[in-house]
Amino acid sequence: MLRHRSFKAHPGVARLMLTGLLALTTMGIARADDLLKAKVGVLRLSSSAPVFIAQDKGYFRDAGLDVELKFFDAAQPIAVATASGDVDFGVTAFTAGLYNLAGKGVLKVIGGMSREKAGFPLIGYFASNNAYAAGLKTPKDLAGKRIAVTQVGSSFHYSLGLLADKYGFKLGDVKVLPMQSLSNAAAALKGETVDAALLPVSTARKLMDDNGAKLLGWVGDETPWQLGAVFASPKALANKALVTKLLGALERADREYHDVILAAVTDGKAPINDKTKPLLEIIAKYTNLPVEQVVGNCAYIDPDGKLDVKNVANQIGWLQEQGFVDKGFTADAIIAKDYVKPD
Repeated sequence: MLRHRSFKAHPGVARLMLTGLLALTTMGIARADDLLKAKVGVLRLSSSAPVFIAQDKGYFRDAGLDVELKFFDAAQPIAVATASGDVDFGVTAFTAGLYNLAGKGVLKVIGGMSREKAGFPLIGYFASNNAYAAGLKTPKDLAGKRIAVTQVGSSFHYSLGLLADKYGFKLGDVKVLPMQSLSNAAAALKGETVDAALLPVSTARKLMDDNGAKLLGWVGDETPWQLGAVFASPKALANKALVTKLLGALERADREYHDVILAAVTDGKAPINDKTKPLLEIIAKYTNLPVEQVVGNCAYIDPDGKLDVKNVANQIGWLQEQGFVDKGFTADAIIAKDYVKPD
């Protein structure tokens, strides 16, 4: 009969083992300490899908970053938080406020993100049930109506201005009502205190499912444009390694998101299969939406993180003409050319 014999290490061996264990532990702590820390301001929208993929799949960490995501309910506060140093980077839509801050030199654009593009539903025009019943059936019918947006000079406001230019009505004839947040704009639409609202599909989906609003059309189908970008504070820009690592991780996620999900989109929706489901589940996790809703909410993003610089210049010019943005600067002044890949 074999008997189990306990092993007792020689005191010298035990000391060596303990020393080795402590060394390995110290090395692990050192590696963690070597990570560059960064706070990224973002909305819980699919237009930031690569950010969520890079965070969840460890691409930021692989690049040597320890990233903390801070979530907001509107684009403009992200720009303010970046300018004040509350976050190092912002990923959100262009707004008049963002451009004004950039014009003062307190933040710069370092990369592209979401775009309004035909076939990829992102921001839509939605009518209240009463307004729809009264004849508001298409985007061009928005002339003269009460329309909710998040803020004056927001991406929604600019989208409305592009629509007015396209159909030849005056933006001044529209009663634009700034609601300060997406949730407030959705509530106003459902509560019939406005005739219409511009909302991202993720916010409007529940309204539509509950028969609380009617879809009139998509901005990307009517007036495509560069909606979102990645931008950085002066402090972050002073750390070239930090910016380079962040953009590298995002570009890795941009490419994966494009090749796996966007390439599979048909009729505005991505299929749910073995290839797409893991990424769709990540987006669902960060946007607080079921996967079944995420599939119709896949914002277009350039696979290389490119920025439509010409369109950014057009945006600034339009906003300056409307008096929403200070004059005296151009797109060249707010773009970090060392990092931006122009399209």
